[in-house]
Amino acid sequence: MASLILTGPMGPLPDRNRFDDREWRPALRAAGVETGRDNGMHALRHFYASVLLDAGESVKAVSEYLGHHDPGFTLRTYTHLMPSSGKRTRAAVDGVFTDEDSIHDGPDTAQEGA
Repeated sequence: MASLILTGPMGPLPDRNRFDDREWRPALRAAGVETGRDNGMHALRHFYASVLLDAGESVKAVSEYLGHHDPGFTLRTYTHLMPSSGKRTRAAVDGVFTDEDSIHDGPDTAQEGA
């Protein structure tokens, strides 16, 4: 896994705590949003994890992206955000019936040749 090196106009970007204090919280206040844990950097991590899990990304990959050493920790923390197998099943079946390529395979296809 490669480490990313990000820089800003004044050199390396600050660590997450400094970014939270100097950039994120002032931006929240300017937007009239209450600062605190619910709107802090930790909330952004949860949002990021929930988006990836809802999109079907593996727990192992999300664990790596978040810097967790144990995918089990990630699973225990975010399992409530993972889509249910029922949701994935419905999406898979719906995808077959809404796929443009499958339009010509329906019951009307047999009628056209008659």
